[in-house]
Amino acid sequence: MKKLLFVCAFILGVSAVSFAQGRPRMTPEQQLASVKTMIAPLTLSDDQATKLTAVYTANTKSTDSLRTAVPDRDARMPAQTALRTALTAKVNAILTPEQAAALKKGQDEMRAKMQQGGN
Repeated sequence: MKKLLFVCAFILGVSAVSFAQGRPRMTPEQQLASVKTMIAPLTLSDDQATKLTAVYTANTKSTDSLRTAVPDRDARMPAQTALRTALTAKVNAILTPEQAAALKKGQDEMRAKMQQGGN
């Protein structure tokens, strides 16, 4: 009985630590898949997909180096906002106007859904 209680406590502790780590960051490939989903009726050309993957990869590296350089979340927020703004500009430069509008609409819908608790 004590072993079972110990195992349950251990599993609970491990799961609590894993949830404390926060939401995992998306890989560049996952970000590209998300863009493809949001602009669903429209499609990306192979050239656009390659360029977007490169942009997302560079952004991930920049974000990771910023997290390492400035561990305090509040202190790095202005820099992260600037990175996010630059990323949006780069992505919109690669997409056609129709694709950019569809992506913006999808992002707005996702944001509204998250504000409602994710349901």
